[in-house]
Amino acid sequence: MNQTSRDSALAIVVLAAGQGTRMKSSIPKVLHRIGGRPLVGHVLETALALEPDRVVVVVRHQRDLVAEAVAQAAPGVVVVDQDEIPGTGRAVEVALGALDDFAGDVLVLSGDVPLLEVETLSALVRTHRDGAVAATVLSASVSDATGYGRVIRDADGSVSRIVEQNDATADEASVSEINAGVYVFQAQALRTELALVGTSNAQGEKYLTDVVALLRGDGLAVAAEAAPDAAAALGVNDRVQLAEAARVLNARTVRRWQLEGATILDPATTWIDVDAKLAPDVTVLPNTHILRATVIASGATIGPDTSLVDCEVGEDAVVTRTDATLAVIGAKATVGPFAYVRPGTYLGDHGKIGTFVETKNSTIGEGSKVPHLSYVGDTTIGKHVNLGAGAITANYDDLAKHRTEIGDEVHAGSHNVFVAPVRIGDGAKTGAGAVIRKDVPAGALALSVAPQRNVEGWVEKNRPGTGAADVAAKARSAQKADDGAQEEDR
Repeated sequence: MNQTSRDSALAIVVLAAGQGTRMKSSIPKVLHRIGGRPLVGHVLETALALEPDRVVVVVRHQRDLVAEAVAQAAPGVVVVDQDEIPGTGRAVEVALGALDDFAGDVLVLSGDVPLLEVETLSALVRTHRDGAVAATVLSASVSDATGYGRVIRDADGSVSRIVEQNDATADEASVSEINAGVYVFQAQALRTELALVGTSNAQGEKYLTDVVALLRGDGLAVAAEAAPDAAAALGVNDRVQLAEAARVLNARTVRRWQLEGATILDPATTWIDVDAKLAPDVTVLPNTHILRATVIASGATIGPDTSLVDCEVGEDAVVTRTDATLAVIGAKATVGPFAYVRPGTYLGDHGKIGTFVETKNSTIGEGSKVPHLSYVGDTTIGKHVNLGAGAITANYDDLAKHRTEIGDEVHAGSHNVFVAPVRIGDGAKTGAGAVIRKDVPAGALALSVAPQRNVEGWVEKNRPGTGAADVAAKARSAQKADDGAQEEDR
């Protein structure tokens, strides 16, 4: 049972045909994103939560892109194309054509109004049905109504008409109650009046708002319901409003997770997408972004200065000053600070990816550590391995990527280069500065040592007059004197 009264069937029409010229973008307006989803995705989620009998989305500008986004957000909804006749009235008219002989109530939503909540729309539908009116308009009272249609009421408070900004008189433009672009109509009354709407207005469009005056002219009642949150009822028309909508949505999301038991120290600098999930007792430190479908388990600490995109973080893990995408971080593991964790990274329980470490397409086993200044790519590392500082897996030969395999309990010295494809057996060890080009058997010590050669006097001969040459000469002279004294003692 949905959250609206089931006195009659409910169809929802979502208007997503506009270009949105004020966005100044090649991207259709309804596909601009907040909270990790396109604007129309938020609208569709709210629409489906009402459990309607039918949903129709009207598209036109870059219709294939919009239709694809609609199909991803709400598989199975009907997508229809608006023709060359402009205006919201025409958009709803083509949607009604797709609804055939539907005889219930029609809720009209705008694809660029992403912040309306289910409770607000449920109340709007209830008001419409309880009042047995032909149409109900969602309105909002704002301090600056510029750009919005005005709701004009009769002396008794009933809605007389809606006047668009460009067609309003001075008195009408002074009205602060605006049309939020959300309506409920009786389907048959809507069909009848839309057929009578023309395009003789400043924009040359077929306005859906003209239906209100036509209904009143036929003696039918029209009601208006004020939105409890005026900001949530406003559409996104430019980049300024897009940012504001993103801020409002994020504040809602952060608050929701706080109420679910997450500690978020600085909500103003924490951004959490709507599809992310935080368990109780997660701690999020300032300036942290938890994006897309990231999931964080109980007890984990994230941040500060961290970005997680489509990641999975285990219980009691700590991720500090890290950029991670499409990675899995095990329970009680630690990452950062200043780590770059790229797609395909899997860090096992109790593992470590440390300071200035980059990983990609690699598995780092339980209890294994890559502590600092290293690159690990296309690599499988076993359990309880320690790679010394400066470890590099040289995985690319200019034609193809190759894998490095490191067994369990391997301890690698500092500044090792593993030239893939190569395998290091269980329990093996490598010396500092080793370049590993061949497989290392289990339990072996791998060294690549070149004899050290010292060229005496090179600095004084090749860098005369420098500070280094001066101090070297003094040191050599002192050493000769010391050697001479020792020779005399003997």
